[in-house]
Amino acid sequence: MAHHASAKKRIRQIERRTAVNRNRVGAIRTSIKKVEAAIASGDQAAAREALKVAQPVIHGGVTKGVLHRNTAARRLSRLSARIKAMQS
Repeated sequence: MAHHASAKKRIRQIERRTAVNRNRVGAIRTSIKKVEAAIASGDQAAAREALKVAQPVIHGGVTKGVLHRNTAARRLSRLSARIKAMQS
């Protein structure tokens, strides 16, 4: 357990940041699941709209440091590829 005041403060700050970061990661996962559900339903228009909503959420996670930029790019690329493949 921390004994110094500064170390105790860091523990409090880390708890707050962890809660915020978990919320952000959860929002990213939810938005991805919504796109995947729209893809599974077979409705390409709904899938495109869901991806349009999910894209800024995912990029926001990159900006805030909870997601690596290459991971975000890979996920968006794979989702858009799956939506594009629905045409044929």
